[in-house]
Formats: sequence, structure tokens, C-alpha cells
Amino acid sequence: MSSTVPQTSGPAMLFCPADRPERYAKALDRADSVIFDLEDAVAPEQKPAARQHLRRWCQDEQNHAYLEADPVRVVVRINAASTEDFAADLQALSGTGVRAVMLPKAESAQQIEKITEVLPEVCVLALCETPLGVIRSEQIAQHRTVSGLMWGSEDLIAAIGGSSSRTEQGQYRQVAQHSRAAVLLSATAFGKQAIDSIYADFSDAEGLAAEARDASASGFVLKANIHPSQVGVVRRAYAPSDEEVEYAQALLAEVHRSAGAVQFRGAMVDEPLIRHAENIVERAEKQEAGAPSE
Repeated sequence: MSSTVPQTSGPAMLFCPADRPERYAKALDRADSVIFDLEDAVAPEQKPAARQHLRRWCQDEQNHAYLEADPVRVVVRINAASTEDFAADLQALSGTGVRAVMLPKAESAQQIEKITEVLPEVCVLALCETPLGVIRSEQIAQHRTVSGLMWGSEDLIAAIGGSSSRTEQGQYRQVAQHSRAAVLLSATAFGKQAIDSIYADFSDAEGLAAEARDASASGFVLKANIHPSQVGVVRRAYAPSDEEVEYAQALLAEVHRSAGAVQFRGAMVDEPLIRHAENIVERAEKQEAGAPSE
């Protein structure tokens, strides 16, 4: 059921309000991929202008390289399928060359189909941030045009009827932790990219770094951000330490020299630990390959 998934050059995605075209270039320069937002970041009365700004930017020949080089370098978050703005967003993107859209409050494969009817060439990042969306994340992940799944904490808790996704200590509440894990498992089970939710307090670099390290270690390929200052923090958190890389490379070298079970630095090494080491080396190689400047 898996499909070929577009890959980004780095882990840091950055939301950029679509009604602020003066920020487009800076966002693309700072982040590994940019989500031009037509939804929450734009006031209702500004949405028509935001569509015009985005369409005009896409039609500029100098920007075609961003759209053609990497399918998910430029993502557009449209409005939810239940809103009147949904159809207007799709029409505005038709013929622009945009190759990736994010669907907020995704709740079914049928909603994805509505996108492909108008934009047959795009891949879809499904944002599961309602109870139904999380429950159906497995179904959504199997859709042929879905390339990634993201989860959202605040909309989810609001939809449930709660008041906060985190405890006073800053940790996710159990229902949020469950939803995060469910979306991660649904995405990876079907070969799609898993995207971790935003960290809203952009002044708390330490908290963001800890959460990004956990996201990387858990298997999230990307983490969404709401402020340019968060990009560097996420990149550093996703980059394996020198000690991790040295250990992983040495372990793999020992595995290649030996047959059967391997004892390495006082511990028995089996297949899962070998795969962990391979993942660390792969992350290090991606980091060395370079990313846009901070």
C-alpha cells in the first residue's frame, strides 16, 4: 500500500502567512520547506487577497525553480473541506505549478479525492487534527496521493472540548500523546512521511529542542514551525551528535566484519539495533548534504 514519497532536504518546515508576500522569499531562504498558509494564519476578509498574492508569486518565472526542484519545498495549506474557502483555494491553485497542498482537519479519503479532482498533479499532506481525523488516519494514509501525515494538538483538543493540550509542566496530555503516536504509526505503516506538530512557544528554544529531539528519535521525518527562529533549533536537534555518529558507524563496521550475532562494546546487537544505527548514519549524511542557510 506504500508509494513513492517526496523527500525534503531537511527536517524544518515553516509556516508563512499567504497574505504576507514580502515574507515569502525570506521563509524559503530560512527553512527546508515552506507552508504558505491560506487557513488559520489569514483573517477571513484577507483570504481573497492571499490567494491573489500566492497565484501571482507562482506565475513569476523566477519562482518556478522552487516549484519544480522539490515537490514538497513549497506547500500550500488550503482551508478545510467543510468551508466555502476550500473550492476557492483549489481554483486559485489550478495551473500554478504548486505540487503539494496541506489539507487541515482532514477526516476522510473522500476529502482527498475532492482535491485531486481539481489538482490531479499534487501530492497531499493530510493534517489530522480532529478526533475523526486521528481515528481515520490509517485510512487517509493509504490514499494514493497522500505523501505525508501531520498531527495538530490545539485544534484536536478544542474539538474534543478540552482547554489545553499540555500540562502545567509543558508535557502533552495523554490524549495528545496518543494522537501523536497514532498519526506517526499510520504514516509510517504505509510509507508516508510523518510530520510533528508545531511548538507554539517560539521563545522557548530549550523546550522546542527537547521536543524536536524526541520527534526525530521517534521517527517523525519533519517538524512544523511557526517562527523563523525555530528552524535552526530543529535542524540542530535532528542532527545526530558526533558521539552518536561515531558509535553507529563503528557498530555497522563491526557488523560487516562479523557473521551472526554481534557483541559490541559490552552489549549484544541484533537487527533492530542495527537498523537504529543505519538511521543515525542516514540522518548524518543528510545533514552533511547541506540545507538552506539560517
